[in-house]
Order: sequence, then C-alpha cells, then structure tokens
Amino acid sequence: MSETDRTIIEVQDVTRTYNQGAVQVHALRGIDLRIRQGEFSALAGPSGSGKTTLLNLIGCLDHPTGGHILIDGKPVTRLDRHAAALYRLARIGFVFQAYNLIPVLTAYENAEFILLLQGVAKEERKKLVVPLLERVGLAHEMNRKPHELSGGQQQRVAIVRAIASRPSIVLADEPTANLDAETGAELIDLMQQLNRENRITFLFATHDTLVMKRARRLIRLRSGRIHSDEVQEP
Repeated sequence: MSETDRTIIEVQDVTRTYNQGAVQVHALRGIDLRIRQGEFSALAGPSGSGKTTLLNLIGCLDHPTGGHILIDGKPVTRLDRHAAALYRLARIGFVFQAYNLIPVLTAYENAEFILLLQGVAKEERKKLVVPLLERVGLAHEMNRKPHELSGGQQQRVAIVRAIASRPSIVLADEPTANLDAETGAELIDLMQQLNRENRITFLFATHDTLVMKRARRLIRLRSGRIHSDEVQEP
C-alpha cells in the first residue's frame, strides 16, 4: 500500500446520543468514514447535522455512544482523559470556532504553546512560529494579547498554533468563520501548501463555500448521517 492509500482516520458505525432532559438527541447515526493520509477534506451540512460532533469524536475530545474510531489503525475510542490529551498533543492540531486562546498570553506565546508543551527548544519554536505569524499578517501583533486583537486576528493565531508543530492531522471547526474573504483565502492557501509539502491531513467542518470549493473531498452530513461523499476536481 502506498503512502497516499494509507487510511489515517477510520470511523466505524459511530453513533452519538445526548440526553437533553427527557429528550434523547441523536447527533450521529451510524457514521462510516475513511480518511486517507494527506487528504484535504471538508464536512459540510446545516447546523445540527453532526459536523462538529464528528470532529470532536475524531479528535478524542468526546466519546461515541457506539462504534469505533481508529487513527493509524489504532483504536482511540476509549482512551481515558490523560491518554487522550497526550495523543492529541503528539498527533492532532485543532482550530476551534471560538479560538480558545489563553487570555494572559501574547499572540506569539499562544502560537508557540503546543510546541512548548512538546518540549521544543526556545530557538526552534521561534523558527517555526515567527514565519507563520508573518505569513498570516501578524508580524506587528505578536506581543498583543487576545483582547487587543480582532476576531479575525485571534483566529489567525489559533490557526498558527494548530499547524506550527506540523501535526499529522489538523481538525478545523469553521476556521474561516470570522475572517474576511481575502484573509480566509490566504489561510486556506497556507493550509493547502502545508498539506502538499508536509502531507498533513486536513479535515474541516464548515459552512463556508470557499472552503467547500477548495476541499478536494466534500462530505455532506444531514441529520447525523452522511448524505453524500464526493471527490472534487482541484
């Protein structure tokens, strides 16, 4: 099997059910999905279709009610909190819709945070982080804290934090939601370049037509099920 044929994410008959008072909500209903190493894919669908829920399960931020999830052929469905945190630190980059920046840290310190947790030396962190911050237009904002940045600037910091360590998988929940069209396109350009050069696997949850058009594979969800799954022309 070639590198491009290798399955990096496998979702097997996954369900996720929540109890909201006396009401049972079926967020996911028997999802089967395989993502190959180096894919640039997007999950699309209306609010409540299950996009973010599926992303959180793949990222070990939540546990499915039923079914299994494998990363590189290894089951991650039932990892405890500590093991899941270590796994995410080593393998997965996240871009959250709500940014999740640390308020007391500067833009630079937030961007290098995962590398710091990984034990990367100070000078090496600088070599990795500064060029990315410059590329997303934050060369003069590195010492500002999140409350001093616009929403779009905070999202750019969050994206740099996710990709600086060159994880094997990046999961991005609405990464362009708070950006203007030009900045959003530039960031998608950057992520596509990292995808090509470093074989980072990207999986987005998005409403953004720009992201949907640029994804090489578009997976549409509806009511917790996969409605369509198609490969798109580059």
